[in-house]
Amino acid sequence: MSHPTPTHATLDDWIAREAIPFSVDSPQTFNAAVDRVIASLGDPVELLGFGETLHGGEDILILRNRLFQHLVEAHGYSAIAIESSFPRSHVVNEYAAGCGPASYEAVQDAGFSHDFGRLDANRELVEWMRQYNADSLHRVTLQFYGFDSPTEMTSSDSPGQVLHFVLDYLTSVNSASGQEHRERIDPLLGQDSDWENPAAMFDPAQSVGLSPAATALRIETEELISELRIRRPEWVAKSDQSRYLEAVQYASVARQLLNYHAALARESSNRVARLLGLRDAMMADNLAYMVSRERGRGKVLAFAHNSHLQRGQAQWQLGADINIWWPAGAHLNAMFGPRYAVIGSAVGVSDANGIGQPEAGTLEARLTAVPGPARFIPTHKGQGLPAPEIAALPTRSGSMKNTTYFALTPQSLTDFDWLAVLDSTAYSRGGPPLQQ
Repeated sequence: MSHPTPTHATLDDWIAREAIPFSVDSPQTFNAAVDRVIASLGDPVELLGFGETLHGGEDILILRNRLFQHLVEAHGYSAIAIESSFPRSHVVNEYAAGCGPASYEAVQDAGFSHDFGRLDANRELVEWMRQYNADSLHRVTLQFYGFDSPTEMTSSDSPGQVLHFVLDYLTSVNSASGQEHRERIDPLLGQDSDWENPAAMFDPAQSVGLSPAATALRIETEELISELRIRRPEWVAKSDQSRYLEAVQYASVARQLLNYHAALARESSNRVARLLGLRDAMMADNLAYMVSRERGRGKVLAFAHNSHLQRGQAQWQLGADINIWWPAGAHLNAMFGPRYAVIGSAVGVSDANGIGQPEAGTLEARLTAVPGPARFIPTHKGQGLPAPEIAALPTRSGSMKNTTYFALTPQSLTDFDWLAVLDSTAYSRGGPPLQQ
C-alpha cells in the first residue's frame, strides 16, 4: 500500500518532522531506526546501496558494518559488495567462508584494491562474516563481493587475471577447448607491466590498448565469450550453473576491461569522463550479476562512494575540467527500478579529514542541527519539499585534506531515498596519512 508523500512548508520543517535520530553505540535505537528505513523502502528491494560521502570516514565504515549485521540478522540480506576489485574479492570471499587462506593478513592486499584491505573496519567486517559463517545454526553462508572494475585511479590492471580465470574454467570442463583458446590468447597478453603503466592514465600514447596485439586480443575475447555461450548446456552439465555464470561474468569483465584500455589509448576531449563512465558501467553490471547470484538466498548491500551509487549524473572537477558521467546508481535505477534503493551519507565535521563546520544555511548545517549524533532522513526523491528553497541552497566548502569528500547539493535530494547524516567522523583506522 502506497502512502502519500508529506508536503513540507520549509526545509527545516522537513528535517524536524522526519529525522530519525540514532547512535551506532546504542543497538536498540540503531536497529529500530534501520527497521523504519527498510520498512519504508518496501519488499521489492533486492539491492540496497549505502554511499559514503568520502573515502576516509571511520564512523561511516562502522555504521556500514552495523547496518550490514542488522540487515543479515533481521532483513534477509546474504551478501555485501564493496567498492573494490571484482576479481580480487574472490580470495576474500573464500576466507569469509572459512576456506582458502588461514589468516586475514594473507588476503588483505591480494583480495582488495585501493589498499582497502588495510582499513581496520574492513577487516572487522570480514572477520565478523567469517565468524557468522562458522556457526552451523546459520543456514545461509554470507558472501563477500567486490564490484569495482579492476582499475585504480592512476593505473589499470592487465586483462590477464580475468582471462586466465575463464581459461582455467574452460580447461576444467574441456581441456582441448581451453588449450586452444589459451594458445591464441596468451601470446597477445604480453607483459602485465605494459598494461598497468601509470603513465597511460595521463598520456594516451603510453597505452597499449589500441596496439595490434590488444586489438587481436579483443577479438579473441569475443570468440571466448561465444564459446561459453553457444555451448552453455554442455558446460553447465560438466560443471554447474553457478560456476558457469561466474566464468561468463569474468569474460564480460575482460571484454569491458579491454574496452577501457582502448579508451585509455584514444585522444579525446572527454577522455576522462568516458573512462569514468566505463568504470561505473562495469560496476553496475557486476552488481546485477551479484543480485542474480543471491536471488533465492537473500538480498545484497552495496557500499561505495556516494558518487557511484547516486541516481543522477555524477560530476568531478579535475583541474580546470568538469567531468560528467552516468554512475553505477543511475544504471541500476534503469535496470532494477523499485528493486534498487539507495541511502546516501553526509557528515558535519571531521577535523582529521580537513572538514570544518558547515556554513550556515547549507544542507549539512541544517541536518546536523537536529538531535543526533546521527540521523536518517527520507528525501522522498525531492517530492514534497519546497523547490524554491532547495534551488537556493548554498553548497558547503570542501575538505582541506581529503579530495574524495563531496558535499551535499540540491541534487542529493533526488539522488537518494534516504540520507544518513553524522555529526562527525574520525579518519579511517589503517588508512594512508593525509596531508594538508
